[in-house]
Amino acid sequence: MSTSFRHLSALALGVALTFGPVPGKAQNLFAPAIQVNDSVVTAYEIEQRERMMTVLRAPGNVKELAREQLVEDRLRIQAAEQAGIVPSPEEVLDGMTEFAARANLSRDEFIQALEANGVAAQTFRDFVRAGLSWRLLVQARFAGRVNLSEAEVDRALGASGGSSVRVLLSEIIMPAPPPQAEAVRERAERISQITSEAAFSSEARRYSATATRGAGGRLPWQNIEDLPPVLRPLVLALAPGEVTAPLPIPNAVALFQLRDIEETGFTAPTYSAIEYAAYYLPGGRSDATLAQARVLASKVDRCDDLYGVARGQPEEVLERQTLPPAEIPTDVAFELSKLDPGEVSTALTRSNGQTLMFLMLCGRTAEINEEVDRDQFALGLRNQRLQSLAESYLAQLKADARIVEK
Repeated sequence: MSTSFRHLSALALGVALTFGPVPGKAQNLFAPAIQVNDSVVTAYEIEQRERMMTVLRAPGNVKELAREQLVEDRLRIQAAEQAGIVPSPEEVLDGMTEFAARANLSRDEFIQALEANGVAAQTFRDFVRAGLSWRLLVQARFAGRVNLSEAEVDRALGASGGSSVRVLLSEIIMPAPPPQAEAVRERAERISQITSEAAFSSEARRYSATATRGAGGRLPWQNIEDLPPVLRPLVLALAPGEVTAPLPIPNAVALFQLRDIEETGFTAPTYSAIEYAAYYLPGGRSDATLAQARVLASKVDRCDDLYGVARGQPEEVLERQTLPPAEIPTDVAFELSKLDPGEVSTALTRSNGQTLMFLMLCGRTAEINEEVDRDQFALGLRNQRLQSLAESYLAQLKADARIVEK
């Protein structure tokens, strides 16, 4: 499935579909706006996609994203048709029904909600048809290349012969408050293409907000089990030197480069729960707030100490949680993976970058007699590899295409 299709599908989960009208555009909407090989994208289609993305609350500049997505949709459909893949009308209707269900609506209810906001049913149908065509093509073209051996699954799980996998990563976490979000996203896309450790470290020194900035983002060896569950298959899909796609986290974007990977001679412990505390300081990443955080870090040794710091303040300034690893927000989970009990991270913010999170690890509870769902883990790893192949193929199609803006 395409990145944009998956992304908007996820957005549809939270759609209330009670939005105001989207302003219309100028006349001559049916004139060609973009030539994509032998196909054209009309101004009407661009306006319609903008409207639909606005209804679905897609982040970013919808004018630019609409054009980009429609170009990519043309390339997807062209590639699928060349491979003899054309979804039937029934398959497209089923896809529309599936998409609508993610917003807890029937297909007809979803279409009515779109039409009430100026989005034609055909626009929704074309969107689903492009995503479905691409999904079928990707499965037909690459499914045979993502089969995993039992040894590969063992290695990823750290279950082979009682040993575990550990990785050597470099990190970049770039603050992305709303006024800078688009520029940071573009920078992250550029950095994600880097394959040189030196070049990645240079970008980390320049842009990263973490404590590893001075070391070029370089982290020490980490057991794969210590990473957030969502990050593990992404890292395991990399070859040394490669960088993950940009990972959006609250008020920031994260990238990780794999420097090395090895199998160790022992099984690292896994955890059923992690306890942590977050104390919130107003001022975001200002010099004054960071200085206040450094002073605080020198005065507290354990999570209980933070209760004294927060005494007399609103209850919400201090949050203490004990959660299974899979339920911890990804950005928080990754910072915790670098800490020992009593250690602190000040890399994260909340409230659109206006609040600094003083994050402390309280402790970890070892997992006892609990088994990883091997099938689900293998499926996630296969899907990640399939997605990587699909994105590379789309980039190749785009590079080879004749795209002319009218």
